[in-house]
Amino acid sequence: MRKPIMPGFRRALMLLLLLGIAGCAWQNRLALDRAFGVERPRMHPVAAAGSAIDFRRDVKPILDSRCAVCHGCYDAPCQLNLTAYEGIDRGANKAKVYDGSRLIAARLTRLFEDARTTPEWRERSFYPVLNEREQTPQANLAGGVMARILQLKHDRPLPRVDRLPDNFDFSLDRKQQCPRIEEFDSFAESYPDWGMPYGLPGLNAREHRTVLRWLELGAPDSAPDAIPTVYRDAIAEWEQFLNGSSLKEQLMSRYVYEHLFLGHLHFSEHPGGPFFRIVRSRTPPGQKADPIFTRRPYDDPGVPRVYYRIEPAPGTMLAKTHMPYALNAARMALWRALFLEAPYSVVALPSYRPEVASNPFVAYQAIPVRSRYRFMLDEAQFIVMGFIKGPVCRGQVALNVIDDRFWAVFLDPDSEVMARSGDFLAQQSGNLRLPAEEESNPLLLTTWLRYSSAQNRQLQAKQRKLEESLPRRESITLKKIWNGDGTNPNAALTIFRHFDSASVVQGLVGEPPKTAWVVTYSLLERIHYLLVAGFDVYGNVGHQLFSRLYMDFLRMEGEFNFLILLPKEIRTQIRDFWYRDASQEVKDYLLGQRIDFRQQTGIPYATRDPKTELFGMLRARLAPVLDRSHDLDRVEDPRVREPLRRLTQARGPALSLMPETSFVEIVERSSGSTRTVGVYTLLEDAARANISHLFKERRLPAEDRMTVAPGFIGAYPNAFFKVDVGDLPRFVDAITRLGSEADFGRLLTEFGVRRTHPDFWAHSDALHQISRTQTPIEAGLFDYNRFENR
Repeated sequence: MRKPIMPGFRRALMLLLLLGIAGCAWQNRLALDRAFGVERPRMHPVAAAGSAIDFRRDVKPILDSRCAVCHGCYDAPCQLNLTAYEGIDRGANKAKVYDGSRLIAARLTRLFEDARTTPEWRERSFYPVLNEREQTPQANLAGGVMARILQLKHDRPLPRVDRLPDNFDFSLDRKQQCPRIEEFDSFAESYPDWGMPYGLPGLNAREHRTVLRWLELGAPDSAPDAIPTVYRDAIAEWEQFLNGSSLKEQLMSRYVYEHLFLGHLHFSEHPGGPFFRIVRSRTPPGQKADPIFTRRPYDDPGVPRVYYRIEPAPGTMLAKTHMPYALNAARMALWRALFLEAPYSVVALPSYRPEVASNPFVAYQAIPVRSRYRFMLDEAQFIVMGFIKGPVCRGQVALNVIDDRFWAVFLDPDSEVMARSGDFLAQQSGNLRLPAEEESNPLLLTTWLRYSSAQNRQLQAKQRKLEESLPRRESITLKKIWNGDGTNPNAALTIFRHFDSASVVQGLVGEPPKTAWVVTYSLLERIHYLLVAGFDVYGNVGHQLFSRLYMDFLRMEGEFNFLILLPKEIRTQIRDFWYRDASQEVKDYLLGQRIDFRQQTGIPYATRDPKTELFGMLRARLAPVLDRSHDLDRVEDPRVREPLRRLTQARGPALSLMPETSFVEIVERSSGSTRTVGVYTLLEDAARANISHLFKERRLPAEDRMTVAPGFIGAYPNAFFKVDVGDLPRFVDAITRLGSEADFGRLLTEFGVRRTHPDFWAHSDALHQISRTQTPIEAGLFDYNRFENR
């Protein structure tokens, strides 16, 4: 069911206004420049080779598939991150990372970055979930929260019901129970049904026995596998390339790092290997890496020379944070051409002062705009994925500012508009400043007024520039839209917004959407520095609020760019439909007093529905590069395609009763065996009057739609269904006739795999295996924190 928008923000905003908070000088209490690659003092041993129970071989697969599906990233309950041994050893913390009402920025607690030893994590208020007292088998079980809470579930399995009772709280903003070992008896008495996995079936007998035996032995770690020589050679080659001595090379590497610091790098010429990440280091290639971790990737590293090193990406790959990025010879050649062979000079490296480093139009002014834009376009899905899977991995703060589904295409980097943009961006760099320059504790009102005024000036300058660059209707054609150079599928993206998360895939998925964006270099760059490089998940309410408000500007800019492709006489009409109930002041940011453009389009239209016609022309222009893996029309089996196509044509309130994201496994049963025909994602497109209101949105259930896509879209499934292919028409009919919560309950009873289903974990394992088979590079563990209890 839909939840209130941004709990806590209204209270925090009013409190800030009343108190007149003028900013908080929050200083990091621990230097972030400690060495990372040294021996890690821990409370628990590393097991000898050949031990009866090996953590990585025997235990970690169980913890990944049963525990990390909820305990990963910043949104892990109690900050207990179970994707790696280091997270288990670190333990839990009662403070929430996602706190939309805090008045000052929180202390950083990023696993693998902000502390390196168990005592240092204890200093940051993390407490153990393993026994850290006398090490005997009995004490290790009795004195460890992890052992006790697993045993609690074993002793008190889930009740045999379809829907769990209300004493199970699955809301994202629920009050968490994070007991220390000395509090555990009281916790178990108050919440006897809250053993782990929480609100899901427990481990089976073999899994439970294996994990408990490992805990009984003192929870020993095991040594990681050595990196094969082929990858060590590739790392050495790339580190040499990224650490050249010239100013041009250093500026290139700094720019690359600030865009890839969250990426999971893989060497595509050597498939099947591990993932890596790029870090800033005090030490050059050839020496042990000594990483530097700062609050933001462009913060002052505190050393005269930074080196960029490649090291193994820690932890299990999670779908909600996994951002693969391929390194290969072709990519190195492209970067060399864009950044090193392009004719420009660098006389000095930009400073790390916030007002410079947070503004890419100032910091990287020396690099040609075309080079920067080409770099980002080359993996545009990855860049957009950053504000979905990056610091805002639980991202309602910024993501309730976009529609439930829209298409994004890009301005051609070789168009004459782009050719003239370098000087314009340099002139407007002051008006393109981003809220992150205020760091993590900005003033509320006075700061926002400055950014709003700067945006007005930028829009007025943009209007003058458009009138100069596009003086005739012949200037506005589909040739302005990047066609991926005939080979790059990043030319077209579909973005799905869920309650407080989003997904992005290549291609133009689904029926023509309500809105679309035409993305320019300046827009793409600002999104990245607003929501990825410059976003601090530990920041105060002002920082998070500014990120959301500023994203309003960026959304409207992308929509404006789309509108000018349409006949001028219908632009205002379409804008007003997009922004029903919005004030004229809001509309003026799209077409009105703040920016207007009256030049007629040069695109010939032949129907009375130019917007739908334009979507069709975009499909045709981009057809050679469109990724069609999520297109329902490509499904060959009519038993599947035709019923699901009917679902995409449905409209109305019945669809509002469906979860936002459902995974449907379609099977065929014969002769006592079951074969998977395919897996599909159902995504509800929730209609709204507009999305410019900060604290409320008027829903329009009569306009709701459903997107049906082959494969998996989304990291946070809300429901599982398993449907025999012969029952698919009846399944679709039942969805289109939903009229109440009871109707949906009956749908789940017949076709669903609820969280209480005895085969839940078997079904989960099967879906993960299908995902790994279909997309081995992109696959990661799904997250079940949003799985519904209905």
